[in-house]
Amino acid sequence: MVHFRLHAGVLFFTVVLFPLLCFGIRSIPSRGRNSGAVEVLNGFRFAEAPEYRNGRDCPVLRINGRLVSPCDPSLVHIAMTLDFEYLRGSIAAVHSVLKHATCPESIFFHFIAAEFDPASPRVLAQLVRSTFPSLNFKVHIFREDAVINLISSSIRQALENPLNYARNYLGDMLDLCVDRVIYLDSDVVVVDDIHKLWTATLSGARVIGAPEYCHTNFTKYFTDVFWSDPDMSGAFTSARRKPCYFNTGVMVMDLVRWREGNYSGRIEKWMEVQRKTRIYELGSLPPFLLVFAGDVEAMDHRWNQHGLGGDNVRGTCRSLHPGPVSLLHWSGKGKPWVRLDAKKPCKVDHLWEPYDLYISNNEGHYYPHNDNHHSSGFFTGSGYM
Repeated sequence: MVHFRLHAGVLFFTVVLFPLLCFGIRSIPSRGRNSGAVEVLNGFRFAEAPEYRNGRDCPVLRINGRLVSPCDPSLVHIAMTLDFEYLRGSIAAVHSVLKHATCPESIFFHFIAAEFDPASPRVLAQLVRSTFPSLNFKVHIFREDAVINLISSSIRQALENPLNYARNYLGDMLDLCVDRVIYLDSDVVVVDDIHKLWTATLSGARVIGAPEYCHTNFTKYFTDVFWSDPDMSGAFTSARRKPCYFNTGVMVMDLVRWREGNYSGRIEKWMEVQRKTRIYELGSLPPFLLVFAGDVEAMDHRWNQHGLGGDNVRGTCRSLHPGPVSLLHWSGKGKPWVRLDAKKPCKVDHLWEPYDLYISNNEGHYYPHNDNHHSSGFFTGSGYM
């Protein structure tokens, strides 16, 4: 069964091919010698994650057969992209969310997969289902060719990946009954109960919430051409906004307000301007800043310790900022799994390692510790660096 939805010339479809491209269900993966190991493609092998169960005070879920309905109002919804290049990071991110959640069975993941990824959406769905047998999830297919003509070149080629722009269309791709979602990049680990972020208030008519960084030099995200044109720079000045930088890798999004305000279309308009006149250098971030900066619900900085991957050119090591941490984010060029495999890790990369379920063919097999999932306390930057 294929569901089609059309928005501003962009076509999306959610494929429901039971039991692969649908909600995660309990199943027993095929096993060879190495029980608990999942091998899907190109030698990629992952250990099956421990089972994380709801605590006594968690809500009773609405079950339809063996599946949890995505329309259950008690669910926490998380959206992430899923592709071959960042597969290892995505699996670690999901593992971290479940490990620290008080109600892990009450979390519903929406994975956005590219239609023409080296690993097909069907295969990626099978991998997720095998690694997390009890996970509630759905895989939505993103038509990359529908947005590729809006994408301009960036400072780093990885930022030009059409899947980076999938977050622009979550309001169109996700079920209409889903009225709020947390968007997470694939290079994060959560070290606190995600429900705390889920319940954050979006005051007034605000559409998104994220940690803001008002000390950052905001002007550097746009070219001189942009700032010298009063019509374009007026997007900030005329609206009397005080724009602050925020990172789009961690956002709480009100999808009801998003849909009503046609924010996908607003972002597309700035992408169309960029195609004609170069007004920024960084991929998918600047259009978000143009639409939302200065009108974002400011979240505690603990929910996005970003920049751990260094800058976008060299990816040099960075330390944690002082203070409590609930989410670690390896934004930038350097990724922890790449540096760990190269035997050149940064100190912060060892904070990512416990959530890694990847099994290396060269170093034997890694099996996660089946420990208690209620270890959901946060830690502080000063205590780890």
